[in-house]
Order: sequence, then C-alpha cells, then structure tokens
Amino acid sequence: MSGSRAAIRYAKAVLSLAKDQKSTDAVNSDMKLITDTIAQSEDLSQMLQSPVVKASDKKAVLVAVFKDTNAITVNLVDTLISNKRLAILNDVAISYTHLFDEMNGTQVATVTTAVPLSDDLKSKVLAKVKELTGKEAEVTNVIDESIIGGFVLRVGDIQYNASISNKLNKLKREFTLN
Repeated sequence: MSGSRAAIRYAKAVLSLAKDQKSTDAVNSDMKLITDTIAQSEDLSQMLQSPVVKASDKKAVLVAVFKDTNAITVNLVDTLISNKRLAILNDVAISYTHLFDEMNGTQVATVTTAVPLSDDLKSKVLAKVKELTGKEAEVTNVIDESIIGGFVLRVGDIQYNASISNKLNKLKREFTLN
C-alpha cells in the first residue's frame, strides 16, 4: 500500500514539473514506453525488484534501454535511485499515465471480446463511452475466448457485462434456485 501511495506522489510531482516545462505529452509517452517495456520483459521487471543488483547497474541498464527519453524522465529515475525506490518505477509510470489522462479528460475503456474488435465496432464503443461518461476514451481490446460471445465493457469503476457466458451463468443460477 505504501508503495502505491509513494508512486502516486512521485507521479504527481513529475506531472507538475512536466506541466511547468510544457512537456506533459513527451513524458507521458516515456511513461507508456516504460510500462510497456517492463510488462514485456520479465528480466527487466525482476532486475528492478531485486535488492541484490546494485543501483548503479540498474541505472546503466535503464539508461541503455530508455536512451531517448525526456530529461524529466531521466531525473525521475535518478531520484528513485537516490531514494532507494527504483522498485516502484513501473507504479509511478502507471500513476503518471492515469493522472495525465485525468488531466486531459480522457479515460481507458477496456473491451473484452471473444474475437478482436473491428474498426467499426471500436468507433461505436468509443461513441457509447462518450455518451455514457461525457469523456473521450481510448479503447483497449482484450481477447478472452471464455466469454463465448458478446462483450464486457469496463470504464473506470463501471462494468457492463453483455457476454454469452454471463447470460448462461444467470440462467444456470435461475434453474438451480427453482
């Protein structure tokens, strides 16, 4: 819990600094790059969490992997190293992205389907999300064949489940209750 609170504090500080220097977009793309890279590389994730690896080695790896990042992002890494908090780098990057989206009035809508969404359906989902929430959204499509058909839409704390598996489960519960 304290790690996530600290991550939010660091993210707020980085966002404030990025606003002052008018580079919020550049820092946001750096943060997305960091979260994507850490998610794709189990070795990088383990290295960041490892108390055995020296901070100087961690910094060398991060500088090599993220060589074209903004100065604010580099300063964040340096600050996390000096405060012995480099393990929360991914959490800080995720928190920054959420704060950035909140600041710009956008949100992420996660649509879980059995098959990939077509561009036409993606635009319909975006229109529906804007109608429901009044905010622009970015659609992330998660493919889960276990839902059989239909979709599950999640925007922030709101979830709408129109999947076939959900409807089958409801029918099953009705039959078992009677």
